[in-house]
Amino acid sequence: MRSSRAYLMIGFSVVAGIVAVVFGARWLAMQASMATQQVVVASRDLDLGTALNPSMLQVVRWPVGSLPPGSIGEIEALDARVVRVSLQRGEPLLEAKLAPVGTKGGLSAVIGDGKRAITVKVNEVVGVAGFALPGNYVDVLVNVRDERDSAISKIVLEHILVLAVAQEASRDDTKPKVVNAVTVEATPEQAEKLDLARSVGTLSLVLRNQMDRSEVTTVGVRKGDLLQLSEARPAPAPAARPVRRAAPPAPSHDKVEVIRGIQKSNVDF
Repeated sequence: MRSSRAYLMIGFSVVAGIVAVVFGARWLAMQASMATQQVVVASRDLDLGTALNPSMLQVVRWPVGSLPPGSIGEIEALDARVVRVSLQRGEPLLEAKLAPVGTKGGLSAVIGDGKRAITVKVNEVVGVAGFALPGNYVDVLVNVRDERDSAISKIVLEHILVLAVAQEASRDDTKPKVVNAVTVEATPEQAEKLDLARSVGTLSLVLRNQMDRSEVTTVGVRKGDLLQLSEARPAPAPAARPVRRAAPPAPSHDKVEVIRGIQKSNVDF
């Protein structure tokens, strides 16, 4: 009897110990998840190329378990830094979203390494009816006359990033804007080609999917190719009907009746 009670107490102690360990582990995990760290966020909406100052920033507590990589905890560390992308109010400042230390504000802060910015004059139609917005990618189409004085239209540049339209570089706006100039990012070689294309012909922008990075080599379309596709083929001439010729008239014959005794006969001449 006593031994059974002892075993019962031992089993109860083991179960109680396991329950205590489980609840203790949960409590520690909860405490770890509730641990926070200060993170600098934007106190208002910021456009790309903006030089930061303390009035644009604030510090908030952020759970350690979901702390964004590259976050910054001190406002003083961001003084005079320049943002490379547009930020919304409450969005954390990350090192990946900042231009290198010493960069001055403006559009030049967002140009990629080894790239250049070049502005192209456009109109309402050439600018894809206002849908070519900062952050979009376009192809550049040129309409020019070749060495045979024949009109030709051809894509000369592909997957070109639009940096700004007119004087606006914000990438958060999705409303179409009719502008007279578009600034794009290009390599030095692409900038040379674009400058030559706009001096010898008329440029058009072709809006493309942002995720589509495929390149297509075309030979261009000439006026002759266009007309060949649109001209209607002439109808075939109707077949000539066979001409029926009248049968030649039967030759005429002279007949003479000859009577010999009681017999009669006809002789043809």
